[in-house]
Amino acid sequence: MNKVFASAAEALAGVVHDGQTIAVGGFGLCGIPEALIAALRDSGAKQLTCISNNAGVDGFGLGLLLATRQIKKMISSYVGENKEFERQYLAGELELEFTPQGTLAEKLRAGGSGIPAFFTKTGVGTIVAEGKDVREFDGQQYVMERSLVSDVALVKAKKADKAGNLVFRRTARNFNPVCAMSGKITVAEVEEIVEIGEIDPDDVHLPGIFVHRIVLNASPEKRIEQRTVRAK
Repeated sequence: MNKVFASAAEALAGVVHDGQTIAVGGFGLCGIPEALIAALRDSGAKQLTCISNNAGVDGFGLGLLLATRQIKKMISSYVGENKEFERQYLAGELELEFTPQGTLAEKLRAGGSGIPAFFTKTGVGTIVAEGKDVREFDGQQYVMERSLVSDVALVKAKKADKAGNLVFRRTARNFNPVCAMSGKITVAEVEEIVEIGEIDPDDVHLPGIFVHRIVLNASPEKRIEQRTVRAK
């Protein structure tokens, strides 16, 4: 099976549709699949539910999809860098499901592992627990959280072989592995593609079994959210 596609648009062709749930890797703008997000915007798919740690910034990352009104709901843990997100949410135009960051990561990992739900102490006694099953274990209260499975996952890695085994670069790994695990179909944007066998098995961060399509983006922009430099 050939997993390598010539462009981001081709990698998403026949995969993305209206009304889907899309998991997108990244933390802020670190490790986001820039080309795949732009291709998703250009696909015109709408009424999307996006699962991502955050919502990008105005004009970049998932901010591109907010500008075109393709997202109907966000499942996130932080959204404070995006003014358009704020405007749409306060106007009642965008649904938001806030999830603690660690819980969000475990929801994705559990979904990819075939675990339908799990219990966590995070959120007990807060609005996070409202409407959810709360049980006691060993004298402590835990809230039950349902796992997340996405129709499509878009992730970014430093390197892939042609079988889809992925290697991430430092903190750009962030939410990418668990997003990839959650996807029924996972598309990986990478900076380098090598032949099968060129990546030492001990260096594989995510096995190719979780990756269905690969696209090369050798020179991503890698924009910085808030660049701060010292005075000369």
